[in-house]
Amino acid sequence: MTEEPLKVLVVEDDVDTAQFVRTVLERRGGMSVSVVHEAMSALAAVAAESFDAVVTDIQMPGMSGLDLLVELRSRAPGVPVVVTTAFASVDYAVEALRRDADEFLVKPVPAAVLVDRVSTLGLQGRQRRAAASHGEVVLAVGAHPDDVEIGIGGTLASHQANGDTVVILTLSGGAIGGAADERRHEALAAAGVIGARLFLHDFPDTRLDPAAGIITAIEETIALVSPTIVYTHSSHDRHQDHRAVHESVQVAARKIPYVGSFQSPSATIDYRPTRFVPIDGFVEKKLEMLAAFTSQQHRDYMDPDLVRSTARYWGRFGTGGWVEPLEMIRAAAMITRSGGAGLRAAAPERAEDQHGGHR
Repeated sequence: MTEEPLKVLVVEDDVDTAQFVRTVLERRGGMSVSVVHEAMSALAAVAAESFDAVVTDIQMPGMSGLDLLVELRSRAPGVPVVVTTAFASVDYAVEALRRDADEFLVKPVPAAVLVDRVSTLGLQGRQRRAAASHGEVVLAVGAHPDDVEIGIGGTLASHQANGDTVVILTLSGGAIGGAADERRHEALAAAGVIGARLFLHDFPDTRLDPAAGIITAIEETIALVSPTIVYTHSSHDRHQDHRAVHESVQVAARKIPYVGSFQSPSATIDYRPTRFVPIDGFVEKKLEMLAAFTSQQHRDYMDPDLVRSTARYWGRFGTGGWVEPLEMIRAAAMITRSGGAGLRAAAPERAEDQHGGHR
């Protein structure tokens, strides 16, 4: 059976150059090529379908190719990105590599080199995606930037290390707590720490309402990524946005077999977890995610010592030395899978049931 052609997205604002790249990859490489001419169209394309590789120019109007690279790393983790430029600048190359480009090519790129690099990287990307498809798909839903990282950053890092796909859905830009654009970039950087895919909406901060489109937004994300596990806020919380998101997830994720609520700094004393996720080995990764939110570092709950001590406290109730708690909304029957800490995160242990069952 013939293998399906590699699917490649080309992002190039120059129409002639875009046509040249398309022709070379299709005719010489036998690839299926889609072309867009600016970054926002590229982001819409990767949200709508899966690609094996992306080829993008650096110099584009609006969002540059390097800024697009940052977005792609969070929205399409694991997809190789080839960055091209007409300027043979060392600074460009260093910046592209710093932002984790898989290849940096200077125009004009010889046709043979273009086909070789894209086909090699595309096959590698396809293999990574196939390997990831055997794991869980985890959706973490928060009201504001940094909510899910504070609540379950270690759990998400554990999932990622186990090969699970991690998606973060944030419903507000958090404008009340800081500049929304700045917080958006911080959220992208935090998601990039673990290669999570990020969906960021702009519903009004402090006025989230399940009846005002939030349920629909969550349902659309669920339909797009097909999660097997969902994490969100608890109903036992003083913040009205957190309670609204919890209520919305209850409706939108009604068919998801595994749903748990994480603890927020504004949780009340009625927050009573029933499962405890070991995050041994992932506390520092959580702190790295939280450090990306530079505009929020004055908050006491961002203090690394407090984060560590909280994880140590909850460790009293589980088998791990470091733990994140969950109130279980719904938990399907456990199945046994081989693996390490990431699987223990996917199937957190109950305090009253310490036999270490895995999901």
